[in-house]
Amino acid sequence: MNTTRPDTPEPGRRALYRTIWRWHFYAGLFCVPFVLWLATTGAIYLFKPQIDAFAERAYDGLPLDGPAATPQAQVRAALAAVPGATLYAYELPRTPQSAARVLVAREGVVTRVYVHPQNLLVLGRVAEDDRFTRLIFRLHGELLLGDRGSMLVELAASWAIVMIVSGLYLWWPRAAGGLGGVVWPRLHRGGRVFWRDLHAVVGLWVSVFALFLLLSGLPWTHFWGGNLKTLRQFIAAASVQQDWSTGRGDERQQIRARTAPPDEHAGHHMGGGHAMHHEALSEADKAYLMGMPVPDVAAPYAPLDRLVPVVAALRLPPPVLIAPPSKASPDWSARSDTQNRPQRVNLTLDAERAVVRGRSGFGDKPLLDRIIGTGVAAHEGQLFGWFNQLLGLFTAIGLVTLSVSGLVMWWKRRLPGRSPATLGAPAAGDARVPGRVIALALAFGLFLPLLGASMLGVLLAERLVLRRLPRARVFLGLGA
Repeated sequence: MNTTRPDTPEPGRRALYRTIWRWHFYAGLFCVPFVLWLATTGAIYLFKPQIDAFAERAYDGLPLDGPAATPQAQVRAALAAVPGATLYAYELPRTPQSAARVLVAREGVVTRVYVHPQNLLVLGRVAEDDRFTRLIFRLHGELLLGDRGSMLVELAASWAIVMIVSGLYLWWPRAAGGLGGVVWPRLHRGGRVFWRDLHAVVGLWVSVFALFLLLSGLPWTHFWGGNLKTLRQFIAAASVQQDWSTGRGDERQQIRARTAPPDEHAGHHMGGGHAMHHEALSEADKAYLMGMPVPDVAAPYAPLDRLVPVVAALRLPPPVLIAPPSKASPDWSARSDTQNRPQRVNLTLDAERAVVRGRSGFGDKPLLDRIIGTGVAAHEGQLFGWFNQLLGLFTAIGLVTLSVSGLVMWWKRRLPGRSPATLGAPAAGDARVPGRVIALALAFGLFLPLLGASMLGVLLAERLVLRRLPRARVFLGLGA
């Protein structure tokens, strides 16, 4: 946060330099705890595929001594394990020895049920929100505080953008005597030079990647992402559903839409039956599970037996989910839910003829959706394989280093024990703010409304209240 350089600007630019330095300090002091949190949780989430595979290792490589049960029988076993639930989606097994993953929903809560593919025993079940990587996702995006937490993360990310942009201005070399302290840190110098170089140079190398991560994460936030969703309705095809959520409320709404019964006029797409809610197993289901002859009656999930081989033959990027008709889609559908979003595919299925009726890919989405989808895939470390993960990890480690070195510099600048006590903020000088700073603040405030509101609040508090309180004025370095 303290980025003073021996090559100080000339007097004509000193006011601008000092003002930007002060806002850099405030931004760092507020957002550093959040940056540490986001960098840590984000670094963990980068390796979601590996973590999920490790967590589910007990459900793969199962010994089988005969043919597997039908998909609809596996779904019935899963529904029996969660009374009152509705089928949300059936996940295609990745190997013949994998347990069936059946996603069922009840009251907006999705539960993953692991069913033995042969004997239909329920091997385990877990609410989707209780899975480790899902917990990390919520800790990262909303601090487990719902929409309020999402807004707090958005505010911290906005101030982090200010911190990085202002830090680049303070870093910009002015009459530098060499590349040391500019492109690489002078680690042998020790003391404040060591910490200043470490802070400034690491900030330089991670700044572009960090800004990308901060900006690409905004569409998921409740406030900024919610406004973007509203804007999207005007510039994107209304018939194309947005495939990212903007908070817990929006996510629950999507789940309910995918589990609510379809419109009555679309009931013929069910392909055998229309009662999608199951309070308990039907008599036919019980007979099947007990090995008794099954009456020849239409079953609502019978189309799965015909559709699973059709979808599996297409070899879509996993995980591949097959979903029954719902309010969101009146037909049976399948989709690749891979984190590498440019590879996602959505299928509309004809349950009666067991054929693919329609197909849409990433290239069919509106331009805005493609931009956001590509950004999110890179943000999550899945756009270009393991190198994407390592690049994200490098950025996270860089942000941690940037934050720790900034805190050390602040503590040294604060000089604990000095009287009178000060926060260690750069001196404010006179009350005038350079016009370029005002223009830049307005641009940031318009693009990031929460940031603009908080900047205005800080400025008003400083001008109207804190400057009038002698102790606060000295503590904050607001001058005489």
